[in-house]
Amino acid sequence: MEHMRDPEGLSATFHNGLELSMAEGAKKAPAESGGDSDSAVSASERGVAPIKSQYLTTKEQFHHFLEAKGEKLQQESEAGDPDGNDLAEPRAKRIRLEDGQAEDGQAEQTAEPGQQPQAQKRARGQNKGRPHVKPTHYDKTRLCPSLIQESAAKCVFGDRCRFLHDVSRYLETKPADLGPRCVLFETFGRCPYGVTCRFAGAHLGPEGQNLVQEELASDWAHRQPVRNGLDKALQQQLRKRKIRFERAELALRQLSQGQLPGPSAGAVLEATTAEGTPGQSDCGAQQAPAGPDAGCSPSRPVQTCGPLTDEDVVRLRPCEKKRLDISGKLYLAPLTTCGNLPFRRICKRFGADVTCGEMAVCTNLLQGQMSEWALLKRHQCEDIFGVQLEGAFPDTMTRCAELLGRTIEVDFVDINVGCPIDLVYKKGGGCALMNRTAKFQQIVRGMSQVLDVPLTVKLRTGVQERVQLAHRLLPELRDWGAALITLHGRSREQRYTKLADWEYIAQCAKAASPMPLFGNGDILSYEDANRALKTGVAGVMIARGALLKPWLFTEIKEQRHWDISSSERLDILRDFTSYGLEHWGSDTQGVEKTRRFLLEWLSFLCRYVPVGLLERLPQRVNERPPYYLGRDYLETLMASQQAADWIRISEMLLGPVPPGFVFLPKHKANAYK
Repeated sequence: MEHMRDPEGLSATFHNGLELSMAEGAKKAPAESGGDSDSAVSASERGVAPIKSQYLTTKEQFHHFLEAKGEKLQQESEAGDPDGNDLAEPRAKRIRLEDGQAEDGQAEQTAEPGQQPQAQKRARGQNKGRPHVKPTHYDKTRLCPSLIQESAAKCVFGDRCRFLHDVSRYLETKPADLGPRCVLFETFGRCPYGVTCRFAGAHLGPEGQNLVQEELASDWAHRQPVRNGLDKALQQQLRKRKIRFERAELALRQLSQGQLPGPSAGAVLEATTAEGTPGQSDCGAQQAPAGPDAGCSPSRPVQTCGPLTDEDVVRLRPCEKKRLDISGKLYLAPLTTCGNLPFRRICKRFGADVTCGEMAVCTNLLQGQMSEWALLKRHQCEDIFGVQLEGAFPDTMTRCAELLGRTIEVDFVDINVGCPIDLVYKKGGGCALMNRTAKFQQIVRGMSQVLDVPLTVKLRTGVQERVQLAHRLLPELRDWGAALITLHGRSREQRYTKLADWEYIAQCAKAASPMPLFGNGDILSYEDANRALKTGVAGVMIARGALLKPWLFTEIKEQRHWDISSSERLDILRDFTSYGLEHWGSDTQGVEKTRRFLLEWLSFLCRYVPVGLLERLPQRVNERPPYYLGRDYLETLMASQQAADWIRISEMLLGPVPPGFVFLPKHKANAYK
């Protein structure tokens, strides 16, 4: 696949227009900010990133510059007043149209010259009514899988098959290739998508046969770069409910009888503080009972509960479980939608130590849904990897934990008790579990009993902004069997409206001791990470900071600010598209799925302000960038918060979008024209 290093050759023509537009922006910036340094500070305090005045511009000039591709703005500047003073009356601002209003001449009313413009309501929240496009929507004709895989066996559906069986007819309607290079063919020696690949010219023979690089393909034949896939046989058993959950049923039976299985406080203390060294086991020396019976004499008769079974032999005590020793490591948050496998590969390359899959709903996993099991996949580069589960009831969560413990390879399982969205909260999951302590306790104890890997929990400070709950739950979670806690320093009501409360996180770290606690919130630079570690937490989890700048992990480890260039950022996006084509496929369905997740990520990347443009370092996560012109056209294009410009970037990497393509960002924005 051929990509552009200098899109449309615009870098050379950019600089002349940039100097003129920067001069105009420098003149307008003092008027907008008050004209002195104090006003610049106050603007920063209001949540605006402090960008150097020579780069600032207006919204109209910014979008005009991008539409003209850096050329038209220069011509208009030269045609204006030679002293740079344009005395023409500015155009009246257009009133923003409401959703669903027609864009005709009557709807687009302009304000009168002497009339005050109407106040515009700031867009907030999510676009919950986003159009859902099926992955197969852009395939006009679909070829039968038996022909794609070049299988010797005939189609299993026979005459009832709904797919096309004529390859020549398929090629007549197939869109043109997107590039001369196929990532799958170059990486693995064979492209499994054959003639349906959008880069098929790289690996199709003269007669339309799929070519294979024998040496490279044989090298990958016995290697498995991605694990934790759903086996078809297991999927059928799940759908027919033929899977037995012996350990989960035992734990649930004990929970219903009030026996509350799970480690005691002493057992958890033993599991978190004992340092296992080669050739030495502390399990036998640390089995002293905790609680009121700790002082009983050894001669007291021991009560037994029956014969010793195989289940009792197999079950591991807390001190025998695999320990999760990640203190001081950089933990990439399990980001819904954006925390996909290709994005995690990008973050691993920049220095992330611990990764976790996107939130998976336990009931969907138990039903064998392929889309949900895809969230559990693990790449070979993810050496410390966990999965995150969401659920509201002990039975489904415990059964799902046992299922995952038997079928996939993970280093830990995380419970999502921090999800704030209404769909999850109203069903009793996510943040709602913080107010349902009885169910919460049963979930943690049940899952801890059936898992052979550590169980972790991700929390918020509470549900309501003024009612903090985490510090009261942490000692109980330690006793119930949690091995590690991650705390986001905001409540459900706050979402992202205020800064994370790191003072409260420090208080919770003391309350959770000796159980390790990771802090999460507002980390966008190595200074932020250093301040966070001084609060006493065992480590930091990075979420939005990784979306804005995935090289943040490198900055933290090397303790420096990285003034990354626009071409380097484009190379990161190019690598993401290559990883996406490997993961989702190189046919039309895979290309458009890669494009969709690229656009979702670009909705965060556009908020990054390059280091060389800032008056004060570092950039803060709550500071929105004003309109500015970057140091080249590509840097300016990447700063745009319009979806149309994100689509333009995706076309540089994945070719033109199909007809009728629509993308609506997940979160509402005010970056309209």
